[in-house]
Amino acid sequence: MTLHHFVLILHLLAAAVWVGGHLLLAICYLPTALKKKDPQIILNFEKKYEALGMSSLVILIATGIWMAYDFGVTFETWFSFSSGIEKVVSIKLILLFLTFICAICAQFFVLPNLNETNIHRMAVIIISVTTIAVTMLVLGSTIRYGGL
Repeated sequence: MTLHHFVLILHLLAAAVWVGGHLLLAICYLPTALKKKDPQIILNFEKKYEALGMSSLVILIATGIWMAYDFGVTFETWFSFSSGIEKVVSIKLILLFLTFICAICAQFFVLPNLNETNIHRMAVIIISVTTIAVTMLVLGSTIRYGGL
């Protein structure tokens, strides 16, 4: 097994945790929380998942950048959209930035005041981050064929 293959496996395992956790939240916990208008359901999930989810995100970022460099997509070529793999890396970086914006909104504006009347704001963030995560997973799968 090459080092690149090992890094890919770490990346895929972290993606399974990150995407899987968000799908679980969006599909299983969010509908119940919305139906019952109970933000505690979301807060309890977040409390249990946060350490694992954030660790997975850090691993995803580190291994993603590592593999991008392995493919010759370095910092200097980010956002030039010059090759198929470079397009995928650049789009994934943009989506990562959008994920950070969602996280900032959630942590500083929504979660501190989360209640039964504004739970839909958190639902929008959860659905957005989940959609971004799945999109990043699909984009990553195109690397095998040379990207977009």
